[in-house]
Amino acid sequence: MFVDSVKIYVKAGNGGNGAVSFHREKYVAAGGPDGGDGGRGGDIVFVVDPSLSTLVDFRYRKKYIAGNGEDGRSKRCNGKSAENLIIKVPRGTLIKDAKTGRLIADCSSDQPVTVAKGGRGGKGNAWFATPTRQIPRFAKPGYTGEELELNLELKLLADVGLVGFPNVGKSTLISVVSAAKPKIANYHFTTLTPVLGVVRVDEGKSFVMADIPGLIEGASDGVGLGHAFLRHVERCRLIIHVVDVSGSESRDPIADFEAINRELAQFDQDLAERPQIVAANKCDMATQEQILRFRTYVEQQGYACFEISAATTQGTHTLIAAVSDQLDDLPPIREYQPEEINPETLTEENKNRFEISVIDGKYVIDAPWLDYVLGSVNMDDYESLQYFQRVLRNSGIIDKLEEMGIQEGDTVDIFGFEFDFVF
Repeated sequence: MFVDSVKIYVKAGNGGNGAVSFHREKYVAAGGPDGGDGGRGGDIVFVVDPSLSTLVDFRYRKKYIAGNGEDGRSKRCNGKSAENLIIKVPRGTLIKDAKTGRLIADCSSDQPVTVAKGGRGGKGNAWFATPTRQIPRFAKPGYTGEELELNLELKLLADVGLVGFPNVGKSTLISVVSAAKPKIANYHFTTLTPVLGVVRVDEGKSFVMADIPGLIEGASDGVGLGHAFLRHVERCRLIIHVVDVSGSESRDPIADFEAINRELAQFDQDLAERPQIVAANKCDMATQEQILRFRTYVEQQGYACFEISAATTQGTHTLIAAVSDQLDDLPPIREYQPEEINPETLTEENKNRFEISVIDGKYVIDAPWLDYVLGSVNMDDYESLQYFQRVLRNSGIIDKLEEMGIQEGDTVDIFGFEFDFVF
């Protein structure tokens, strides 16, 4: 089964919590705090596996969650960091944010790509000891790991793409110029999935060719099978447009040629401007008048035209030699650059913003980032409460409450935690 587009959920591991601990040892007075830090959560890392050619494995597993870091321990022992979760994908896979459509990475090289980072471990109480705060009874919890919904989209890496109507001889052509063995039969849509083949030109010189399932008119709008695979032509450096010049199916080769180019342009205007060589196939079945008419038209449009018969290999060596020569002058296979994060799409948590509303006489604070702070506060410890008050003051929340006219004794609600406001 060939699958080239899937949606998955990934979550990096949470950091471990810092420990609240005090050194206790015989004959050692006032040992002090010795709580260790939590370990870091595991990252979500994508790597290219050359043995994979499809995203079919992701059809059966949709969630990928990395391990959490261990909590800190006493004696200043830090928790163990979790291992990264490695996800293997075929070469040419694009990773996009499902919500924004932002391109996160193009897995075309052997370089691992970290898509979601694990949360940092929380600090143990040993970090919060000062000359004036010698017995800190609080520590920080671990940070939450990043989570994302991702769209994985496979765009095959090939130097040359074969395009054309169904049954024009694309599969036959790739089978005679490479070691690829596609299914070949005399009916439409024999090729149901893209086929890759390595074409060897000379010692140490070769290129990759892709046979794209046959296109028909309206393919860019979703008609037929080929529209689902048009994305695989986007990376190709050169297009070989295969046309049945004999008109064996009672179609006009010129009309076919124009229709396919029109579909490429409607799918992506850049494809219409991609270097293209025309292969006038089935010349062994065509008359000289048919060949001359088509060749004259194609050359008038500015394309090189090669007369071939894939079934008998007539002219295929000349075609491949010309393709190889042209590839020498073309830039390498296109790699997509990750898109920068738009500041407008950042979450409220990342911006440290907050909203305050008055509901039934209570001042309700909505600030997602405060949920993490609340987890680190020991409500029974005076110094910990002082730390929480400084966070509210430094973030501007208290100033905003005073601006809204809050009075001493009024109730403040933060994620269900209620307390009386005191000046």
